Amino acid sequence: MTEIDIYEPKRNLTGNSNETAAQRHEIPFFFMNLDSECDTPLLADDPLGTPNFKTKEMKAMERGWGEVLFSSYGLILQQCEAMLNCNRPWLLGEVLNTDPAKWGASPKTPMQPITDDEFKKITAKCWYPVHAMGYNWLMSNRDSARLISARIKALMEKYREKYQCEKVILMTHSMGGLLARALIHPEMGNLQSEVLGVVHGVMPAAGAAAAYKRMRAGTDEGALGLSISSRILGNYGSEVTAVLANSQGGLELLPSREYGNGWLEIYRNNELLQSLPKNNDPYGEIYSLRRGWYRLIREEWVNPARRRGVNFDRTCELVNLAGSFHDGIATTYHPVSYAHYSAEVTRPSWEKVSWTLDKKYRGVQWENLSILADKEQGIFELFESETDSVNTDGTTPRKALTRDVSFTVRVGANLGPGDQTVPLRSAEHQFSSGKFSGVFRQAGYEHQDSYKSWPAIYSTIYSLLRIASTMKWSS
Repeated sequence: MTEIDIYEPKRNLTGNSNETAAQRHEIPFFFMNLDSECDTPLLADDPLGTPNFKTKEMKAMERGWGEVLFSSYGLILQQCEAMLNCNRPWLLGEVLNTDPAKWGASPKTPMQPITDDEFKKITAKCWYPVHAMGYNWLMSNRDSARLISARIKALMEKYREKYQCEKVILMTHSMGGLLARALIHPEMGNLQSEVLGVVHGVMPAAGAAAAYKRMRAGTDEGALGLSISSRILGNYGSEVTAVLANSQGGLELLPSREYGNGWLEIYRNNELLQSLPKNNDPYGEIYSLRRGWYRLIREEWVNPARRRGVNFDRTCELVNLAGSFHDGIATTYHPVSYAHYSAEVTRPSWEKVSWTLDKKYRGVQWENLSILADKEQGIFELFESETDSVNTDGTTPRKALTRDVSFTVRVGANLGPGDQTVPLRSAEHQFSSGKFSGVFRQAGYEHQDSYKSWPAIYSTIYSLLRIASTMKWSS
């Protein structure tokens, strides 16, 4: 069982029992220079002598900042807290009075600069405390939406004990965007009435073909495996499959119907033999195939621990549930949404996955070749099973396996603009939905570290302010 380690200073329910919650959630890099007023919800040290004195770090951990990867998200959390609550326009010099085109704003979603006066109006008499909520990405986003929805509602009730709190703004990264769409779905999180707007960062809006590639050929991070993805998922196809084939949340990262046809290609000597899916059904045409060397699931990789009930059929059930989730949120976006994502050509992002079959194979039944050996990193050997003849009594003879003749298959080049994980083809689904108030097509960052990029940070602050400007208070 996997769960999120939530900061609980009075209890120590998870992790090392000899380690306090504060030690486990230590925030290594945190600077804030806000006014230390006694009665604000902001991240400032309480004045000395305050009953139940708390430092800004203690308050940050209570807000869930320790639940997320601080090396990736620490900077954006701090910048949002500081910029949205400073009430000093000059501190937002890179955001205010700046043409959003500077950060990649699409001319098809025209946006005007925010002036000093607009900023003062948006932030007047308002606090914008920034919270983080981690979630179990292995779990279906449908289920995570119910859990996070309950947490958000409880948080709002807590603020209402002292302040007027009517709405929240959601800021997401990657898979969190799928979760946010589930949060506002009436049959999942049912939170739309509480959400003022959403900022989506590098969301795989229609899935990512890299998920297929990694399940068959590893994370492509090299032998040292120093990246976050390689440490969590593994460098080899069998390692990634053991995780994702047993995780509905992981399978929800695969390309959905919205991704379109033809993203899995089979070549021989520059000749395209096949492209899948053909009928907009990747679940049946690729993910649930039991045979076919190009299938998603290598059955023998699903259950390395030999646990009862963990098998190919169970994975197929999870695939179908993932498909149901994809279909459920296909058109679900908040009516006040902003997005930023990478459209960088120099960061190829597996827009398609292609397999190239050894040109020495001259047969026509390439689909029926069987896997002889697999290095699990994008290269494997196939052999041909001979079943062409029929016995005189009409029965099919035993297969004659020609293992002495094998054919090599290699994964093709990583192509297609994006952020090295989410291809533009998927991210652009947000723009094509016609439901976004603003879209930023950017460059200069890798997927996991997108919120370390200043164009992404500035466009996010801009988007948050634009969303906040739509607020209509009840009184």
